Amino acid sequence: MKKRFAKLGLAGKIVVLGIYLVFMVFPLYWMIITSLKPRNEIFTLPLQYWPKKISFENYVQIFKISKFHVYLGNSLFISLVAAAIVLLVTILSGYVLARFSFRGSGQLMMAFFVTQMIPLFIGFSTLYMMMSKMGLLNKQASLILMYTVGLVPFCTIMLRGFFQRIPASLEEAAMIDGCSRLGALYRVIVPIMMPGISATFIFAFVQNWNELFMAIMFIDRESSKTLPVAMNSFITKFDIDWGSMSAATVLSVVPTVVLFAICQRFIVEGLTQGAVKG
Repeated sequence: MKKRFAKLGLAGKIVVLGIYLVFMVFPLYWMIITSLKPRNEIFTLPLQYWPKKISFENYVQIFKISKFHVYLGNSLFISLVAAAIVLLVTILSGYVLARFSFRGSGQLMMAFFVTQMIPLFIGFSTLYMMMSKMGLLNKQASLILMYTVGLVPFCTIMLRGFFQRIPASLEEAAMIDGCSRLGALYRVIVPIMMPGISATFIFAFVQNWNELFMAIMFIDRESSKTLPVAMNSFITKFDIDWGSMSAATVLSVVPTVVLFAICQRFIVEGLTQGAVKG
């Protein structure tokens, strides 16, 4: 009887997870097939769950009606540079907050948490005036600066948690062998921290990649716009170009998928090769 209930429980879990998976995957599937449908078939009834004829018309169209390749390049550059700067800063700040106790460290951590509770749009007018006076409007440097400043507090909290899981005896042993503290950090701790570093970099990159409001506010020049701004332009006052929107969304997902694929190797290595045994 117990085995029967256990099998029924397992079957129930599989069914629930299967339904959940369908709900999660179906929007992505629908977006992909919409991008592959000819424009005259997107809204035909009854709904077609697979296009009668696969067409790349929508993909060609987004490059014809906009400088999509320019927007894609801008987003890649801004997102990668900002995420790299965030990582360099937060490796040091997270390490300091994890390893040292100094006056005001608790208040600093509290300040980092509080900043995550304040909606960013509250300061948009002030930020716009600051960027204007600094001469950074319509420049990619404005987005890199704002993305970096906005992500440093939370990413510091993330990396601090990862650093606290690593014994301090590791860098102490390295320093006894002649390493400086900074050398011990980058030669001993950082390789072990690859799971945390990879997760932080992916988080920062995705946040930068998807950000829309600051990109709209600070960038008005066509040659400097980012991908979310370009996709937002497919929404007009009276219509939404669903074919172009779907094609652009599919292409926008590719860099994040590639990034996850690249970082997955480092995450697996970091999880399977621990420095401390026993």
